[in-house]
Amino acid sequence: MAKRLFDRIKDRLATAAAVTSVALALATPVYAATLESTTETTTYHRVQVDGTGVFYREAGPANAPTIVLLHGFPSSSREFDTLIPLLAPRFHVIAPDFPGFGHSDAPAASAYAYTFDHLAQVMNDLLTSLKVDRYTLYIHDYGAPVGFRMMLTHPERLQALITQNGNAYQEGLGPKWSQIAQYWANPKGHPEVLDAFLSLAATEQRHTAGSAHPERYNPDTWTDEFAHLSQPGQREIQAALLYDYRTNVASYPTWQAWLREHRPSTLVAWGANDPSFVAPGATAFKRDLPDAEVHLLDAGHFALDEKTDEIARLILDFMGRHVR
Repeated sequence: MAKRLFDRIKDRLATAAAVTSVALALATPVYAATLESTTETTTYHRVQVDGTGVFYREAGPANAPTIVLLHGFPSSSREFDTLIPLLAPRFHVIAPDFPGFGHSDAPAASAYAYTFDHLAQVMNDLLTSLKVDRYTLYIHDYGAPVGFRMMLTHPERLQALITQNGNAYQEGLGPKWSQIAQYWANPKGHPEVLDAFLSLAATEQRHTAGSAHPERYNPDTWTDEFAHLSQPGQREIQAALLYDYRTNVASYPTWQAWLREHRPSTLVAWGANDPSFVAPGATAFKRDLPDAEVHLLDAGHFALDEKTDEIARLILDFMGRHVR
């Protein structure tokens, strides 16, 4: 009698364990497997493009589908240091520095056109020189207006689009843009806007503002960025680009029409706590791209600082379904 009771209890415990195991499996995202990573293939290059030295990072097999990573302000391709090794086992990755940023040349603003049209032209010419004629674009912050111009110029090159706080909608502009609009209307009359834009406080807040996990942010990032912004000539370079940013907002309707016409496969991985490009800018992509995959992440403007693994998994899953 005691043995039969013991056997019944043992069977029930085994059944409960099996049910719990299935439930846990169903509750765990498919992409939760350990990420493969490699730093072995990453190389660093400088080439002349239209007379300007352009730096870029490259990784992964050359015969794999290419992902081009376009960085934000005031960063450089360095912002992708943690992401590149996670993509490199399966994809060919190119991450350039725009002229005026990172390790690319920074000609004086008096002798060089610092406009988003020009940055896009340089990026297009870089990829042409590297014989890269098909790619997925990852756009972030300043990388968005550069990337959209590249798409409009060479729609045949785009395989898919990934936007991480790369805005294309009026509703994606946070409150600070009303002050920047005053600068656009009268740059000489509002030097305080540029001062604030280039300050150490703003450089830090682009990383930490809105984050529930500020301890995940490396302070070397914003101190290095501020050191770059403090170099001779940088104030004039960044003033020119900030003023030219008004052309991006004016271009939003054109970019949206292009999205509706071409319907690229699109992944939106957005730091929802970004005070600069706010969450409605992410969900707005669904208006023109009903099939866009939109993910609002518990992160700020530089979402890769705290969500590298999650974003990498989203990219690998998305690319596996949409790009061959």
